[in-house]
Amino acid sequence: MAREQGLDLVEVAPSAVPPVCRLLDYGKFKYEQAKKEREAKKHQKNVLLREIRMEPKIAEHDIDFKARTAEKLLKEGDKVKVTVRFRGREITHPQIGRDLLEQIYGRLKAFASIEKPANMEGRAMTMILTPGAAKQERSVRPPAPAVPAASTPDAAPAAAELVAAAVSEAPAQSAPPADPAPAATLTQES
Repeated sequence: MAREQGLDLVEVAPSAVPPVCRLLDYGKFKYEQAKKEREAKKHQKNVLLREIRMEPKIAEHDIDFKARTAEKLLKEGDKVKVTVRFRGREITHPQIGRDLLEQIYGRLKAFASIEKPANMEGRAMTMILTPGAAKQERSVRPPAPAVPAASTPDAAPAAAELVAAAVSEAPAQSAPPADPAPAATLTQES
């Protein structure tokens, strides 16, 4: 039947019971599959990992310049690896590198989120930033104030009865007399 129509008999689902076959032009089928894969690749964004290097002894202007470069790369959709390289005795002060990376992230918070926090790798400290601002944590709203029992229409008479009962059952006590003498205050002698 397939030969009469000039088509191929292609097994589509060999594991099904019974196996499923279709009559189709196999060459055309393979061509269309390859065409779909090429189209899918066109719409994919290939994310690159770009690196920005600096040293602990860096001027403020240079930090601004590196931050602007990182911002540009993040806006293009690339990941950015920010590296602080330590030379010689600089390795004894890793907190300077960590502060520098935190300063860079502080400038890029609007454009980036941290994929990998600052971490020492040999003589370099690295941090990886991804495009997209960090998600804002939702502020926890304070709980709604409790509705007093007397504010509901059914509870008003019951609340009034409870107050009246408490007042009538309380023993009559007089308040202690107020102390006319003020409390002693401490004075400091010079």
